[in-house]
Amino acid sequence: MRARRFFVIAGEPSGDQLGRGLMAALKHQVPDAQFAGIGGPAMVGEGLTSLFPIDRLSVIGLADIVWRLPDYLRLVTIATKAAIEFRPDALITIDCPDFSLRVARRVKALSPRPRLIHYVAPSIWAWRKYRAATLARSVDHVLALLPFEPELMRRPNLGCSFVGHPAAALPPIDRRHAREQLGLGHDETLLLVLPGSRRAELTRLCPVFEAALAGLERPVRAVTVAASGQRQHLESLTTGWKRPLQILDSGQMSKHEKDEVFAAADVALAASGTVSVELAAAQTPMVIAYDVGPISRLMISSLLTIDTVTLVNLVSNSRAVPEFLGRQCRPEPIRDALIELIDGGANHAAQLTAFSQALAALGADGRHPSERAADQVMALIESGHHATV
Repeated sequence: MRARRFFVIAGEPSGDQLGRGLMAALKHQVPDAQFAGIGGPAMVGEGLTSLFPIDRLSVIGLADIVWRLPDYLRLVTIATKAAIEFRPDALITIDCPDFSLRVARRVKALSPRPRLIHYVAPSIWAWRKYRAATLARSVDHVLALLPFEPELMRRPNLGCSFVGHPAAALPPIDRRHAREQLGLGHDETLLLVLPGSRRAELTRLCPVFEAALAGLERPVRAVTVAASGQRQHLESLTTGWKRPLQILDSGQMSKHEKDEVFAAADVALAASGTVSVELAAAQTPMVIAYDVGPISRLMISSLLTIDTVTLVNLVSNSRAVPEFLGRQCRPEPIRDALIELIDGGANHAAQLTAFSQALAALGADGRHPSERAADQVMALIESGHHATV
């Protein structure tokens, strides 16, 4: 029997990390596994040769996708051709549904079908339910990070399995040691600033974050961890900030070193995204802020069906983590929320409680989510039909 082949597509840094974990777990089960596809530094380090740099897929907002559609479609054609020629046992798409599901649909129509698997369900709990029907036309099975997603995803010819969130399985970090590694004094306050991993996010959010920090009137040390390949752009945006921002480069750090920085922080100001679960795992209280362009904001407001986009809030069924989204993404309320956390207000304790609830629900007390995801992939390949939901 020939070696198992996996064509894997990830379109964002968080998906790159998920892909690395899944690839490692698949190689543990299938030592001679072969991989092709699209990924970032983490997946490349696991043995993937990427068709093109992952940042070619990094856009933000619905309007941005419209403007870049011709380039997107060219990349879809390249990826589809490569996937068909590779003849994989499974095509695994991770996040980035606007791109990856186009590839999956074309592969489904043009080739003897591999198992078509999407890792990270599109947020149908936040958007109109039509997105589940779109998935059913594109893939066979969805690997869900959130425990309530399988029930929401139920459609004919579409399976969905909850595998857990890898960020919830991060090992405990010695906070005292982590702070010593950064040279922090016992009473020094470390503010972790995370304005996103994509160029457009950084450009849009950095001015807001700068103004919020400038008004803190608290003695804090501000540190950020730049996404791989974004350090130079981040430096250009933050040079001259009233409150100096120390920039660490994730591309020059191990995963453990990055986790230590998260654990060393007293409070974080972060863009919306998977990072909220990573901060929860590090037990670091946070303020979430996010905005998009005016056209995208208008489109999103007509589609969004929930009052929070922070995973910790959703999974813990709380609203402990303060959010400032869209028109509310302004320096003054963000500054006030940070001060409340730095001063140890009631919201600080409420967030720690929400963290414990969210991490337990996301699978922190079981097998590693990457291993469960690999189990489902192999079950789909070997059975020739949907794995058990």
